[in-house]
Amino acid sequence: MTIGINVGGASGFVTPDRNFSKKTKPRVLKVSFGDGYEQRLKEGINTLMQNFNVSFNNRPTQEIDDIVDFLDSKGGTTSFDFTIPDPDGVGDETTVKVVCEDYNQVYYNLNIGSCTATLRRVYEA
Repeated sequence: MTIGINVGGASGFVTPDRNFSKKTKPRVLKVSFGDGYEQRLKEGINTLMQNFNVSFNNRPTQEIDDIVDFLDSKGGTTSFDFTIPDPDGVGDETTVKVVCEDYNQVYYNLNIGSCTATLRRVYEA
């Protein structure tokens, strides 16, 4: 298995640049009382909100167009699979469902371009 996204088209499976980032924020319900006393509780069953910032820099224009067309087709509402390194550090990969509501395309010239995107993990069947 390879890290990345299957965008179809001529490009097929694309791998983001190295050093893509994952931001995790647990969803927590908090109640604060007097004298600084506080109680915390996980909110829901899937409590980890995760965002992945990925980039595809200095790629052929056709590959960037395939990536952007794929993201356009999802419209920020339809989830898709994103394969990431195993969070347990075993060396394998794992696949998560994500949506992409924010992405940017850069044209360097007729042959080379870049794309950056923020992928938000979603929990669904």
